[in-house]
Formats: sequence, structure tokens, C-alpha cells
Amino acid sequence: MAKIKIGINLEFVRHADKSFEWGAKKAAEIGYRYIEPCFLMGTCLLSNAGYCHLQSLDTDPEYFKDFCREQKLKISGVSSHSDLLDTRIGVEYARQGIMYARALADRGLFDTVPVVQICETMYPPKWMKSKEAYAVMKMNLRPIMECCEDNGVYLGVEPHGPYTSHAKSMLRILELNDSPWLRVNFDTGNSYLSGEDPYEFLRAVKDKLVHLHAKDITVAQSDAERGKVAGTAVGCACGDGVIDWAKIAKICRPLKRDLIFSVECGTVEQAERSLKHLQGVLKA
Repeated sequence: MAKIKIGINLEFVRHADKSFEWGAKKAAEIGYRYIEPCFLMGTCLLSNAGYCHLQSLDTDPEYFKDFCREQKLKISGVSSHSDLLDTRIGVEYARQGIMYARALADRGLFDTVPVVQICETMYPPKWMKSKEAYAVMKMNLRPIMECCEDNGVYLGVEPHGPYTSHAKSMLRILELNDSPWLRVNFDTGNSYLSGEDPYEFLRAVKDKLVHLHAKDITVAQSDAERGKVAGTAVGCACGDGVIDWAKIAKICRPLKRDLIFSVECGTVEQAERSLKHLQGVLKA
């Protein structure tokens, strides 16, 4: 029986133009014990100035160890959103994220085996047909999965593109490499917006589930975009939208490994209400 915990993606402070430190402290103040930071290669001017939550993979992992321990926070996953269809930097970005996750794990910042999130591009080039897309993803997955195996880090492929956001094609992607480190970071909102039944999709990949983005979708966004897009950056407060969280929890409960629901919403107020709602669902 899985023990389900609640965390939050730092995207909830993006529109507030706040820093990683501000967002992480706010998450701890609200009551979250797990955060999901987003990392990029190189540096970001806005982040350096304190107006953006993104963090650089060049940051000394010791900094995160000291900061997170001070705030009594753990990390649920490293959001190093590399692109499975990118032959230029897709592999290197993923590899750097994997090795950084290992460094954070070595410093005790994960309660479970470390996870790195990855997706395939939302906008593949027009010339790329499905046969070519799967060939590129298979080629890119090989060095990525070798890095996962070397470092003991799971790769969580996320529904957030024309291939990953549909159950049938996601299952095909999971068959492109036989590594046990290839898993799924399920996104409730993205799968719903793609036109899929998110509960059936989750059941189809639950044996590979390693992390879950708890993203709810408003009725208005559903009416405007469902079946037309492959995902969205953040959702509304959990409990305010179309996702049945009791049903999601019921599907996840029988799993034999612990799981973190990482909330993806757009404001501090939504983060507060999401935590309260999910705590009520899990308690029930």
C-alpha cells in the first residue's frame, strides 16, 4: 500500500516574480514538506536578480543541502525538462539533471530514489513524422538511461506533448528502452487536456509511476482547450477544477512504493487551497 505525500512545484511563484528562496520558504510556511525545483543549464539573469524561481545546474549542491535543511524541506523531484525529440541539447540537459539529482540524493535531500522529469517537445518540427519521432526518442533514450543506471536515478517521462500526452503513444515510448529506470511522471491536467481519460491513462501506466504532477483544470480552460492542446504550464487549485482527486488517490493507493503528489498551480493562494484539499482527500 502506497504512502502518498504532498509536495509542490515551484512554478506557483513564477507569476509573482519571486526567487527560488522566496518560493521555497513560502511553501514551507504554507505547510509543504516537499518541493520540486526547476533547473536549467547555464544561468538566468532574472533568477540571479531574484525575480525567477529557476535554478542553475551549476549551483553547488551543498547550497541546497544547507538551505533545505534550514527550511525542513525535502525534494520530490528535479524538474530538468529536457526534450526527448531534441538531438542537439536534449541528451546533455537530461544527463546534467540526472547527475545533479544524484548529488542532491547523496546529500540526503530525497526520501525516495531520486527522480528527474523529462518530456517530449510540445511542438515537434512539421517535417517529423511519427516513425522518425520514435526513432529519435529511442536514440536519445539510450545515453540518458545509461546515465540513470550509472547514478541510480529514475527518469520520469511526463505527458506534455503530442506523443507523451496520449496513453497509447506513451506506452510505446516506454518500450523504446528496457531499462528499469525508465518510468512515468504522470500529469493529471496535461493528460486531461489532451482529450484522454486521465484515470484510464493513469491505470495504464501505474506500474511505471514514480512521481505525479497534481494539476487541476478549470471548467473554462477545459471548454476552451480540451482536445486541442497537449498540456499547460500550471493548473488551478486542486479541488477547484475537473479532476476527481479521490479517484486519482484510489488508483495510486495499491502501489507498492511511496508516491509524492507534486502540486502544479499558479499562485500562492492556489497552493494553500490545493494543500488543504489534498490533505482532506488523503485523510478520507
